[in-house]
Amino acid sequence: MTGELDVNRLRVLMEVAHAASIAEAARNLAFTPSALSQQISKLETELGTRLLERRPTGVTLTPVGAVLVEHAERVIGELRQARAAVDAAMGALPQRLALGSFSTAAQVLVPMALAALQRRHPRAELSLVDIEPPDGYGLVTSGDLDVLITHRYPGVPHTPHPGLDRQPLLDDPLRLVLPAAHRLAGGSPRRDISLGRLGNETWISGAPGIPNRTCLDALTRQVGVEPYVAYESADYHVILALVGAGLGIALVPQSLLAGADLSQVSVVGLRGLTPAREVSIVYRRRPTALVRELTAFLHTAADAVPRDDPPE
Repeated sequence: MTGELDVNRLRVLMEVAHAASIAEAARNLAFTPSALSQQISKLETELGTRLLERRPTGVTLTPVGAVLVEHAERVIGELRQARAAVDAAMGALPQRLALGSFSTAAQVLVPMALAALQRRHPRAELSLVDIEPPDGYGLVTSGDLDVLITHRYPGVPHTPHPGLDRQPLLDDPLRLVLPAAHRLAGGSPRRDISLGRLGNETWISGAPGIPNRTCLDALTRQVGVEPYVAYESADYHVILALVGAGLGIALVPQSLLAGADLSQVSVVGLRGLTPAREVSIVYRRRPTALVRELTAFLHTAADAVPRDDPPE
């Protein structure tokens, strides 16, 4: 390989990687798919190696492609920050902010925070996209997102995020949810239940590899229990409905329970364990004024989230 890499081709590769599709990336960039394919082919020729694996369902990065995209995200992100810094030096305030969030935070935290920010800056263009962890870090690095709200469950490894700052937002306790008629659901006052007593139970959780399933496996492993997961869903509204129908038990974040219909379930804690998913804000270093204001509003919204068990 000789010469410097073309920034525009790096951007094309990055957009294709984020979309996992040449056609989708072409729509986002207002180009034809053939034009993007040509740019990728030229980049591959310059490097002397393949960067994408093309499949009927889309594209995936080769190992070399993944390395190059990581650098492309940092390069494009720095260029976008440079433009923002120049605009700020010329007295132009940022008028756009893109936020990515997982579904529960988007329901519980985001509306209050975005509404407050919009009132302060009525002409600002604010946007929100759904992003489930651990995705989204590259989009912040590249500047496609200004802020990411993400989470990490117990037992799930940290996601590396070079060049980004992470700010803790909320510790979201995990509660044990049982059908209202469950043998362990009765009793007053309500008492926590040992995880070791649940070895013969039917569980409802995400599929293997989904963060809440990884957490369940890690917690039960601590007490020598292997959970039998008969029903798999990553949607907590579905999980609560299945528990309410008497089909199994589940671990559910406290923040989601606060606004849910709990008439058919019983909510208890785990004896000897205090698992919680860590909710955090991620943004680029040297955040803009809009990003700083949004983070403050998000903290205000997080402070309003109930911390106690909801009534049964």
